[in-house]
Amino acid sequence: MLLSSCVSGVDAPAAVPDTQPAPAAEALPVTTTSMPAPTTTTTPPPPEPPNSVGRPWGVVPGLTMFRGNPTRTFYGTGPRLEAPTLDWRFPQTPMCGVSSVGGEDKVWCGSGWTGQPVVWKRSDGVTEVIFGAYDKAIHFLDAATGERTRPDFPMGDIVKGSVTLDPDGFPLLYSGSRDPRFRIIALDQPEPRLLWSLESSSVDGMWNNDWDSNAVIVDDVMYVGGENSWFFAIKLNRGYADDGGVTVAPEVVFSMPAWTPELLSAVGRQQSIESSIAVYEDRAYFTTSAGRVVGLDTSRIVEGEAPVVFDFWAGDDIDATPVLDGDGMLYVGVEIDLATRRGGEVGQLVKLDPSLPEDPVVWSLAVPSANGVAGGIWATPALHGDVLYAATNPGDLLAVDTATGEVLWRDDVGVSAWSSPVIVADTLILAVSCFESPAIRAYDVSAPEAPQRLWEIPHQGGGCIESTPAVWDGRLYVGARDGYFYAYDG
Repeated sequence: MLLSSCVSGVDAPAAVPDTQPAPAAEALPVTTTSMPAPTTTTTPPPPEPPNSVGRPWGVVPGLTMFRGNPTRTFYGTGPRLEAPTLDWRFPQTPMCGVSSVGGEDKVWCGSGWTGQPVVWKRSDGVTEVIFGAYDKAIHFLDAATGERTRPDFPMGDIVKGSVTLDPDGFPLLYSGSRDPRFRIIALDQPEPRLLWSLESSSVDGMWNNDWDSNAVIVDDVMYVGGENSWFFAIKLNRGYADDGGVTVAPEVVFSMPAWTPELLSAVGRQQSIESSIAVYEDRAYFTTSAGRVVGLDTSRIVEGEAPVVFDFWAGDDIDATPVLDGDGMLYVGVEIDLATRRGGEVGQLVKLDPSLPEDPVVWSLAVPSANGVAGGIWATPALHGDVLYAATNPGDLLAVDTATGEVLWRDDVGVSAWSSPVIVADTLILAVSCFESPAIRAYDVSAPEAPQRLWEIPHQGGGCIESTPAVWDGRLYVGARDGYFYAYDG
């Protein structure tokens, strides 16, 4: 079988306004008082095997990465949000930056795809929200007030993906940007400081030099993909110096190009990794903008060995992160971008059985172009029990039986639905109506054959919401393309 993610959400065919007017509501005050992060001085316990579907990952109380764990299936904590209202908005003026696209400068505002914030409870009792934005900085906020807990950390260029907080208790943050470095940032002092970075030009890559992929950390190894079309496994060697300061001594123990000669011939240089890496037991999976789905055996990764044990060509661009269930099955959302014959045969929502590499398709669904926009899926599907929920680019929210692939239910959520749905306390929450009347909507999914709308919050800023919301302790946090970041209290 020929082997064959993606144009990032902000670079994809559907247009997104470069700037949006500021909300009519008065901006809330912002302080610049920094708060030191507590320093962890004990060695974290060994993590569980990374197959904790639906459960948090590591020892840190919080949502520490995109979709919460290595299988990308943990969405936050309740209680259920019953009637959320706006609590605060950050900052006083829109977060905007200028970054080049195709050699032309473009103004970017707010946060975009995937843009899910970290939310975690520090040992000093402060719940902190951390996110990267289009003003070329990472921001650290008190979840209760929206005030800064630390100074902004400059990233050199816009941040499109989601940041990762170390899940094992080390005061470390991981993020890439367009500038084009992937960074490890220390949080053990009042001001964040750079410890290490990886240049996208460190390998002979292709496509471009951005880092949309969200890093995942398992057994002191960080897995991340680059838009330079390379996959990296980095042994972090985390620890502490004699003075108590956190340390890392990263080693790239394994790397590989995301393309094959056959794929280059089939689709050209569009071979980047823009989805996040998913890990299940001793398998790491990544997808590419050429439509390749790759599984690596990571049992000897620290020795530099990671043979390819699964290799499937879906035929078209894959931005959405693969999701794994408790049996190790993969659920993959595919775009219609390259419009290859193979993509038409495979479909745009696919369940794959990696134990059957020669014939892995369990079921697949077509998501054709409609409503004047390209078909397929940019948002990462959400797994809840035996049902998979997927928001599509043409504007449908689908509830799909994971065993059969039957569509149990669907609803209209508006075109360009790139914000990934999250599910907490039997409540599915996602951004809707990107270009018409942006809002955040909730469904009761306790009866998956007949979900019921619970509430809808009009987005007063008017900007499209591409970022994925974070839900923690009955509060919701999300960034928007109008330039602001919002907190809602349920």
